[in-house]
Amino acid sequence: MNRLRRLALDLRADIVRAGRDVDGGVHLGGSLSLAEILSVLYFSILRVDPQNPHWPQRDRLVLSKGHGNLALCAALGRRGFFSIEELSSFNVLGSPYSMHADFHRVPGIEASAGSLGHGLPIAVGMALSGKLDGAGWRVYCLLSDGEMMEGSSWEAMMAAAHHELRNLTAIIDRNRFSLDGPTAEIMDLEPLYDKCVAFGWRTRQVDGHDVAALLKALAPPPEGDQRPTMIIAHTIKGSGVSFLENRASSHFGSLTPLQADQALDELRQAGASIGLEEAMG
Repeated sequence: MNRLRRLALDLRADIVRAGRDVDGGVHLGGSLSLAEILSVLYFSILRVDPQNPHWPQRDRLVLSKGHGNLALCAALGRRGFFSIEELSSFNVLGSPYSMHADFHRVPGIEASAGSLGHGLPIAVGMALSGKLDGAGWRVYCLLSDGEMMEGSSWEAMMAAAHHELRNLTAIIDRNRFSLDGPTAEIMDLEPLYDKCVAFGWRTRQVDGHDVAALLKALAPPPEGDQRPTMIIAHTIKGSGVSFLENRASSHFGSLTPLQADQALDELRQAGASIGLEEAMG
């Protein structure tokens, strides 16, 4: 567990460093809220081979919330798909590490992203293909709560339940903020849990920053249960950096050197408080 917690702190530090004085800004808040989720997925759950990114038997992760690409690239770099030092070029003109996930340029990315509400339909297609082929791999899809306002997400949920895609797990990053403000004020999603259940999904709610709870929720469905799995992960936008937490303004921007130093110091203190002094390598 401590290894996964330490990796989550490392991912947050990578995000902060990439957001220091970057031209044009990066998506900070929604990347920071993904740290534990990606730590658990890439370092405990997903069967992947960084030396063979297109290994046919790999599990697939579709980042539907494409604006979380900074967090995804940090996880891929830490997992060994490329050197983590390359992340220093994030969002620099000509860099493969761009604002949204790019399937064609970064090893380990399974689908390009940008327009919200497209990732779950792609993941459903992948899972259906795997089921028809009798494949043993699983498909995971990481969604924002903001994109659950999109009708295409709910159409995909209907299709997944209809086709009994037990090989599909979707995770909603429920940080309750989007670019324009609180999701409850823009388009209230509640009762989100009841809606997911009504759409035929095996639904779980967890603290999205609790690695033990995430590991339990991500366990394969029991034999005989043909439903796809939905995990509603309750998170904090900007998690780990006090002046970014629970603020719509943290959705996109850059950090001054002073802000970045403060953020890194807060992450070091958070690691030390739980006995992870070696975090943030």
